[in-house]
Amino acid sequence: MIVDSALYTDGVREPGTLPLDAVPDACRRDNAFVWLGLYEPSEDEFDSVRREFQLHELAVEDAVKAHQRPKLEIFDETIFMVLKTARYCEDTETVEFGEILIFVGDGFVVVVRHGLASELTDVRRRLEERPDRLRQGPGAVLHAIVDHVVDGYGPVVDGIEDDIGEVERSVFSDDGNNPVERIYMLKREVLEMHLASAPLVQPLEKLASGSCPKVAPEFSPYFRDVHDHLLRVTSAVQNDRDLLTSVLEANLTRVSVRQNEDMRKISAWIAIAAVPTAVAAIYGMNFEHMPELDSPAGYPLVLAFMALICVYLYYRFRRSGWL
Repeated sequence: MIVDSALYTDGVREPGTLPLDAVPDACRRDNAFVWLGLYEPSEDEFDSVRREFQLHELAVEDAVKAHQRPKLEIFDETIFMVLKTARYCEDTETVEFGEILIFVGDGFVVVVRHGLASELTDVRRRLEERPDRLRQGPGAVLHAIVDHVVDGYGPVVDGIEDDIGEVERSVFSDDGNNPVERIYMLKREVLEMHLASAPLVQPLEKLASGSCPKVAPEFSPYFRDVHDHLLRVTSAVQNDRDLLTSVLEANLTRVSVRQNEDMRKISAWIAIAAVPTAVAAIYGMNFEHMPELDSPAGYPLVLAFMALICVYLYYRFRRSGWL
């Protein structure tokens, strides 16, 4: 359950791992805070963490069950923030989503992760290389995680846009394939990206305003920068949604056109085949008194007549674009 537990004093990590029962004393130390990382804890496993950090029961319920929309809430001077992480899978051309739930309070940061797309090892490592940032307290950890999550949206949007480009080329190609299933799946991925990024705009606006407790006002410019990045992502996602809608409509139009072309070709060939069929049916009635029955040239004349009419019809259909 506990991935890492560390005490940071004056921006430097203390050696070893901090035991959970030592957290209360560590949180009361000057210029120090505890950073606790957990991965998919159960309710019973998280109960001891809740007691040590005195976390609100509603926030704890959200952290354990996950599947929350991005949001920012304040419980008894403790910040509770939910983030949706995203990672583009090149092999399957899908987006894998995860969830990060963050508690920030007096002298502590508790991070709960759900899903494989929520790895934060690099974030902790980079921050530990910047004691000047960690010296500013838990707000530095909150900013680093939010910045990491939003930066992760960029490659996802790029991957989706590459897939959209391939779908566009497929729609307007002459190979006869119908990519409607792939278009629908892309629309689902883009919708999930919208649900992951768009609700995060308002929480970041609040953090950028400097009105949140436990976050030093010095971080406002940094959160504004993250907010700008997020706005670019949400704008790109909205553009992708509109583009996919247009691609789907274009694909439906192309399918209708192909069906009409196929029907015209079928109708043209039926009309051509109807001529010899009709002539052969007439001369197959076996009446005694019929034109050309006693003429030696009757059979070749009828064949020539049928061939001439078929060639003429084929020529006319070709000129009209039906064949």
